[in-house]
Formats: sequence, C-alpha cells, structure tokens
Amino acid sequence: MPKPKTFYICNECGAESPQWFGRCPNCGTYNSLEEQIAIQSSVDVPTRGGVSSWHKEQNNGKSNTKPAKPRASLTFDQISDRQVTRWESGYGELDRVLGGGVVPGSMVLIGGDPGIGKSTLLLQVSNQLAQRYRILYVSGEESGQQVKLRALRLGVSKPMNVVGNGNGKQAESEDNTEEVETSATPEAAETEAPEGISADLYVLPETDLEEILREIDSLRPNVAIIDSIQTVFFPALTSAPGSVAQVRECTAALMKVAKHEDITMLIVGHVTKEGAIAGPKVLEHLVDTVLYFEGDRFASHRLLRTVKNRFGATHEIGIFEMVEHGLREVSNPSELFLGNRDDPAPGTAIVVACEGTRPIVVELQALVSPTSYPSPRRAGTGVDYNRLVQILAVLEKRVGIPMSKLDSYVASAGGLSVVEPAVDLGVAIAIVASFRDRIVDPGTVLIGEVGLGGQVRAVSQMELRLKEAAKLGFKRAIVPKGTKFPDLNLEILPVSKVIDAIIAAIPHQTLEDSDFDPDDDE
Repeated sequence: MPKPKTFYICNECGAESPQWFGRCPNCGTYNSLEEQIAIQSSVDVPTRGGVSSWHKEQNNGKSNTKPAKPRASLTFDQISDRQVTRWESGYGELDRVLGGGVVPGSMVLIGGDPGIGKSTLLLQVSNQLAQRYRILYVSGEESGQQVKLRALRLGVSKPMNVVGNGNGKQAESEDNTEEVETSATPEAAETEAPEGISADLYVLPETDLEEILREIDSLRPNVAIIDSIQTVFFPALTSAPGSVAQVRECTAALMKVAKHEDITMLIVGHVTKEGAIAGPKVLEHLVDTVLYFEGDRFASHRLLRTVKNRFGATHEIGIFEMVEHGLREVSNPSELFLGNRDDPAPGTAIVVACEGTRPIVVELQALVSPTSYPSPRRAGTGVDYNRLVQILAVLEKRVGIPMSKLDSYVASAGGLSVVEPAVDLGVAIAIVASFRDRIVDPGTVLIGEVGLGGQVRAVSQMELRLKEAAKLGFKRAIVPKGTKFPDLNLEILPVSKVIDAIIAAIPHQTLEDSDFDPDDDE
C-alpha cells in the first residue's frame, strides 16, 4: 500500500507547503503550519500531457470521432427562468443589507467580534422567519437549554423545540406556568409541544457535520443557521475543529446542500484579532454574501455591513441598537450620528456620507491646539488617517494655516467610520473652525473631495446626499462647483477651492482675524 501523501496548511492565511517550516513562507506567522493528509481521488484526472492526451487514454488510444454533445452542461435556454422571490426576514435593516430580502438557496456568512450580537441577531431573525418557514438552528457553542434561556430573555414570542441531544431537558411555556418534557426526537417534539410553542423553529445542539447533514436531510428546513462554522468538524479529517481544512471542507459540504436542496444557509464566522474572518480566504469566496457585524463595546448601536453580495450592492449598512430585549432597528440613523444642533460648538461640521446606497448625515468634530512636541500629533477616530494628514498638508500649503506647529484631532460623532473622499471638505472646515475658534452654521452641510492643489472635487450620489440633508431640515449645502443639483428646498453654494468653502462656511471672517497665534508664547 503506498504511503499517503502529506502537505501542510497555514492556519492563518491558508497557504499550502510541501514540507513543514517553523514560519509560514507566505504570511510569516510562526507555528501555524498543520499537517494534512492528501485525499486520493477515485476519478481520473488529466496528466501532464494535457486534456487531449487524457482524452485519448480514456478511449484506449483511439481518436474519438463521435459528434460532440453535452453530458451535464446546459444552455441558457435550457435553464429555468423562474422568478426568485426574496423572503422578508422581519427586519428591514437586514433586508436592505441583503439587497432586498433573503434569497432562497443562498449562503450568507456573518462575522463579528465576540459578544457583538451575532447569535442574538440570528435568533431574533429565526423567530421572525419561523412564522412562515421551517427553520433549523444548529448551535455548536451552546446546549439546547442555553439557547432557549437566551430566547426567553430576548422576549422571543414563540420558544423553539430542541431536537437531537435534548437529554430530557424541560421546556417552559411562554407564561412559565407549565413544564413539558422535551423529547430527543423531532417526531416527539412535534406531538408533545405545548400550546404556544412554534413547531417550525428547531434547535440542534451538534458539532458533527455528518449529524447536521442527516438532520437537514430529514427535516428539510427552508433556512438552516450554523452557529458557528468554526465549531463544526468533519470526522474524516484528522485536523482539529476550526482549522483551515475543517472550515473549508465543512463550508463546501454545506454549500453543496444549500444549492442542491434550495436551502438558505446563514453561517456565523469567528474573527481574528485583526478583525478578519478566521480561516482561509476561500471561505469568503465560497459563500454568496459576507456580512460584518460591527460596533463599539462602549456604544449601544451596531452596524451590519456587507462586503460581498452576489445579489445586491456591497458596502450597504444596517443599523441596530442593543436594548434590554435584544436588537432593535434604527429607522433614522442620521439622528443617531448628529450632535446637538441647538447648542453648536466650535470646530464642528456636518457632512453627508454614503454607505452603499444609504446616505447618513454625520457630525465631525475637530480640535486644534499648539503642540508641545517637536513633531505635532495627529489622531483620527472614524476618519481615514492618511486622508487626514493629506488635508492638513493642503491647509498649510494652500490656505496658509501653520498646521506643522499644531496638534490636530478629528473624530466622527457616534463612532461611525466615514472614510470616503466626500467627507474631506467637512474635515477641512472643522479643522479651520477649531483653529479660528469659530462656529460653522449648524444648518449647513459640506460635501466634496479635497485635492492636493486645494480644489474641491465632485463626488458621486450627490442628489441622494442633498435629499437626505433637505429631509433633515438643513438649509444650505456647500458642494463642488460644476455639479448638477436637484430642485430642493435647499440653498446650494458651489465652490471650486477650499479657501472659497472656508469663506462660505464661516462668513464675514478672514484668516487674518484669528485671535489664535501659534507663535505667541503667552
């Protein structure tokens, strides 16, 4: 019997190596290579001679003169053109991120930091979908009783049945007035469930991939939720759960079931300390949609952002707020990221950022002070640091503000990350307003990209941004010159230079009128 071939896979980047190294040759991570046994395929594959030589070998060296015909491939005319109806998840923010709703047979990967609310979101979505569809919630990190306790804490109206590995746990009804023995089989769960218990939401505490696939084949759910993919393992592989090989093979097997059986898969993925989804990058290539659940642990709001979507736009965001009974949708996110407009402070400016197709009005805050160090400090929270340094250089070179003698700090209200070029003008105006200790008109929004020559350049989706500003009651908008503007109840001030924008945003003032002198030792 020939000796099985082995190779090594990096746990961090997924690179393959024919031999073991202490450090991965691709990403440079130490002790990340794991040994894997190559699976011998029973299907003949083309040799080095190419497809032609392989084709002749399959026909015993004789040239094939049969007419060409397909074996399994289809033309577009032969493929069914039935209309795919998206399902409403019960949460408009999630539907927006997915491109209009859940696509049947799709595979969605959701990643995020520990404790951010991934399982909470999926449990609430499961409860909404279970009103119309059959749902299987596979929990690899919690027991069935723990999932049910969390569901009751979240106020889920219809608690779920625990199938498989029930271990005789007791299930409580909604009013907690009666206790019913939960069976270990789906059939018994359906017959013994008390009144008020949903028969279309099932929980399976399991990590064995083969058991999960058997349950999917038996239950035939419309939606299957895997929480999480890093805990699922395939017994035929020798590597530990969560390794590159396990994550790749388990995801590929679930993808095959999703496409063949038209079952929607929602998969939770862990993230690394850098914020990327753990496992090989091929994991994100396999799935149809990749969502990131983001948020600050010191803030109550959460952002659901799409970075890949085969059925809709990317970089869309949905905004939720963590409350006592789980996640609640934020219908008007602009109000969340706007400061107190009734009591404006020096060094603030209002911009309109676009996340996908959603415009969001955000307040930017800047603080400029004399530096105490040979090299001034620059810090940005929620803004791109490289663009911040570029804007500071433009203000010193083109406007004449001595930024090389000043510490500069810029932050976005609410912690929302706004990194697109359209917020450059707002960053520049906020810095100048802080430098001169002036207040920008709270009824003015600023939209535009700042070029290295001091120009204000046009940005995309201008009409969408201006409509959002007008809806929230803003009266003026300073925008790049030469752009077509919609007919709105909004005063438009087109500018071509940064200095023109400064004069328009802070009127009746000149730079020489500033009371702040960085060279004044007093």
